[in-house]
Amino acid sequence: MKLILRILLSALAVLILAHVLPNVSVDTFMTAVIVAVVLSLLNILVKPILVVLTLPVTILTLGLFLLIINAIIILLADKLIDGFAVGNIWWALIFSLLLSFLQSIFFTLLKEDNA
Repeated sequence: MKLILRILLSALAVLILAHVLPNVSVDTFMTAVIVAVVLSLLNILVKPILVVLTLPVTILTLGLFLLIINAIIILLADKLIDGFAVGNIWWALIFSLLLSFLQSIFFTLLKEDNA
């Protein structure tokens, strides 16, 4: 149940960012849900491979290259999903940063108080 809520909240964050950022577009809410699922799968499957392959550059930049890897994951999702478009790598970078920020806010709402 929590996984479905996380995906729906991520889709909501994608929709919000598509309305706020001028070079990011999402056609429908269902497309936003697909974007959330595909981004999750790409982060699980592709991102670790990219991190290992670019480890020397990541170490030299003190981890800042991970932001570029996140932007590449966003652009890969753009190529895989019809109805989702990101202008260029700079907009993907901004989208990635803001998506992480919004998701952290939304996911704190799901945490249960154990007190």
